[in-house]
Amino acid sequence: MSAICPLNGRGVLVTRPSGQAERLCQLVIAAGGEPIAFPTLEIRAATQPERARQLLAEPWDLLLFVSRNAVEYGVALFPPELRARVAAEQQAGGGEQQAAGAQRQAGDAMQQVAGTERPLFGAVGRATAAALREQGLTSDLVPERGFDSEALLALPALTQVAGKRALIVRGEGGRPLLGETLRKRGAEVAFAEVYRRAIPDIDVSAELAAWRERLGFVTATSDEVLGNLLAMLGPANRAWLLAMPLVVISERGGATAMQLGFRRVAVAKETSDEGIVEALCRLAMSLG
Repeated sequence: MSAICPLNGRGVLVTRPSGQAERLCQLVIAAGGEPIAFPTLEIRAATQPERARQLLAEPWDLLLFVSRNAVEYGVALFPPELRARVAAEQQAGGGEQQAAGAQRQAGDAMQQVAGTERPLFGAVGRATAAALREQGLTSDLVPERGFDSEALLALPALTQVAGKRALIVRGEGGRPLLGETLRKRGAEVAFAEVYRRAIPDIDVSAELAAWRERLGFVTATSDEVLGNLLAMLGPANRAWLLAMPLVVISERGGATAMQLGFRRVAVAKETSDEGIVEALCRLAMSLG
């Protein structure tokens, strides 16, 4: 990749939370850049996990996960009954699951597994679906294109949800669009808030001199990540940061960045680490 990606040893600020940045850093190195890991977001357990645990124990038609973090923290709170249903599905056979999944995409409301029922599992994008697979779970509803609430809501199975019960698994204070839209379509909606986000307690002042010499690009995987970065650097460094070429992972994030004052912004074509590096290379080539 480095032969066609003109990062040329320039620094790339990787702002993913700690524990989620290693692969992106490796790909930046492979592309000829120098990763600078600086987490601007911490993921912590929810302040009231018991409420989420209680909700997950109720019967639902749809269980919709909005991020990898939602999968990690949500599955950890699964009740034994739901775990048993998932285990029964796994024992039923892998090839049959894919065929059943194709049928469910067409609009079946529930899957019958060994005489029991489990909710349909929905993911906002492929990265979230991959996190479900890592947990041994089948993603029944995944957008083929896009990786946000809008893409998930466009699936045919979610346009006819009148009378269905939908539980949205998310962080505290997440976007309201998914729940609001499903309610308008006639679904009963609740939110299991299984994690929370916080600004890391990091003093960036010691890093700034080196950054001004080495940094060539900035990455941000959410509006909150970008807002936290601006807050952590403070007003004195705002103009310098806004002049940095920036990669984001959604058109909505790109619009937010432009509103904040960034002027050289590339949007990744997908939310994966590979998608972010492709956008970095594209941005580097456009800058010459």
